[in-house]
Amino acid sequence: MAMKIRLARGGSKKRPFYRIVAADSRMPRDGRFIEKLGTYNPLLAKDSEERVKMDMERVQYWLDQGAQPTDRIARMLEAAGVLTKKERSNPKKAVPGKKATDRAEEKAAKAAEAAEAAAAPAEEAAAEE
Repeated sequence: MAMKIRLARGGSKKRPFYRIVAADSRMPRDGRFIEKLGTYNPLLAKDSEERVKMDMERVQYWLDQGAQPTDRIARMLEAAGVLTKKERSNPKKAVPGKKATDRAEEKAAKAAEAAEAAAAPAEEAAAEE
């Protein structure tokens, strides 16, 4: 049985609330789970103690049993100091999209034209004197 430690969504529309659960990976996201390990409320401030609550003893038990945490849970466990911080690489994150690069090129072209237009009258005035 492939075990996962994952989030199960609760709460109403536009008001998410999650339970942190240990579940069989074949079960639906909000479906049957084996044990509730904690809660996560994303609507609270990031520095709030109530945002993430976990029973660390039970989480450690399930990790020892071979349960795999999902990416979001792994980040929460890293913040809590249970897991070692994993190196992540997303080189495309900082690269602007096509429209943003087009806008930047247009802005640079307009700035160059404005600089040329400003420099041309100054040169003519200097030549006349």
